[in-house]
Amino acid sequence: MNRQEIEKTLKDYAWMINSIKILREALNGAGERVVREYGPDSDMPKPKGGISDPVYREYLRREKRWAKVKQYEDKVRAIQERMHVIQDEREIEVLHWLLEGKSYRWIAMHMGFSPSHIKRIRDAIVDKLAADETNGTNGTKETNFAEGKSAC
Repeated sequence: MNRQEIEKTLKDYAWMINSIKILREALNGAGERVVREYGPDSDMPKPKGGISDPVYREYLRREKRWAKVKQYEDKVRAIQERMHVIQDEREIEVLHWLLEGKSYRWIAMHMGFSPSHIKRIRDAIVDKLAADETNGTNGTKETNFAEGKSAC
């Protein structure tokens, strides 16, 4: 993730977490009473063209929502996997409150700093998260096997 993506994800983190939770609950119980059509028309060919089956349309709508949940999860996971690089106590505290969705003004009042100082701390956090070389491997360097020679 680049710096701008990290800034946006930090800003949106709290509502993304809430959306993931709510959407998972809503979508997990979906389709419990969906049954196959029975009777003389069940094996008849269906008309070509637009999709007229409401169950299929609902399936498509829910698949799009699952894709959105996955997108939110990927963004949230990218932040969570980089959080280990933040070591300073002030930065940890500011990051915590940012992830909770608090404003700069609220964090500044809570910590006794000015909002501009909180923004500077946030900028330092974003710089560290963007510079994380482990790319979300929990502090371990990735091994690139493609660069080495194979014994085969």
